[in-house]
Amino acid sequence: MATNASKKSFSVSVIIPTLNGAKSLRELLAGLTIQSILPQEILVIDSHSSDDTVEVAKSYGAQVTIIERAAFDHGATRSMAARAAKGDILVYFTQDVVPADRRLLEHLITPLMGNDAIAVSYGRQLPAFNADEISAHLRSFNYSDTSCVRTFGDRDMLGLETVFTSNSCAAYLKENLAEINYFKSGLIFGEDTCAAGRLLEKKYKIAYAADALVYHSHNYELHEEFCRYFDIGVFHTDEAWLLKTYGGASSRGKQYVRSGIAHLYHLGFYGLIGDFVVRVALKFIGYHLGRQYEKLPARLLPKMSMNKSYWKSGKGF
Repeated sequence: MATNASKKSFSVSVIIPTLNGAKSLRELLAGLTIQSILPQEILVIDSHSSDDTVEVAKSYGAQVTIIERAAFDHGATRSMAARAAKGDILVYFTQDVVPADRRLLEHLITPLMGNDAIAVSYGRQLPAFNADEISAHLRSFNYSDTSCVRTFGDRDMLGLETVFTSNSCAAYLKENLAEINYFKSGLIFGEDTCAAGRLLEKKYKIAYAADALVYHSHNYELHEEFCRYFDIGVFHTDEAWLLKTYGGASSRGKQYVRSGIAHLYHLGFYGLIGDFVVRVALKFIGYHLGRQYEKLPARLLPKMSMNKSYWKSGKGF
């Protein structure tokens, strides 16, 4: 385990994968221009957008690399950018997040500079302005207002929650990420979770920076809830070491169900309780089918998945 000596001077590289995200990307990049700590560089990896994404990125001074859509890989694409980045700290965003204030970057990277053992820090995701009540509750359930630091030893108590993080808003010390050869390629998604698991195994720590705020949420349709959790099941099957090492998430799932029903009841959204229960059922079915995906007909897999290109490229077979 390498030592992360505290640095009086350090540099930050921001990395953003994009695809047809001109509108949301503009809000993100505009927010980055007013940060209390400015990044040394912004690297945009674009998958041949057909809208103005590239033009928007360049107008804010970002360095743009264009790749073929079929070449995009959640892990490999981010690793490619990490190797090319000049910064000591690598900050990852997805194109659809919006900074909540001008101290986002400062709060996100502060844990990395103040503790030699912390290798990754991730921020708090607030519901987007158009979030429905169910998606808003999910954000508040997953992202509390209390910062914390997690270690490998927490797995007995927290289970799979120990490795929870999100590359929608996360910062890594580059030297530590290089130790695990950056992000794993060939995954349906979950490159951030795998990296967190490997870093914890090396006795590094994960920081949750509750004061590093972005707006980010999704109003999923019913079929999208199923597809999202089908993909999670596929991911857990392919990366079975995560469950073996850190345990499952069943207790956390039960907490979510109880919390969701109580939240909607307390607010008087009685009509949404049935919708919430249906969504939970679809997630449960989707997840367990994903766990058995190798036994399912290959032609059905893209139809059940949110990441359809993963299967069409042949990666899933």
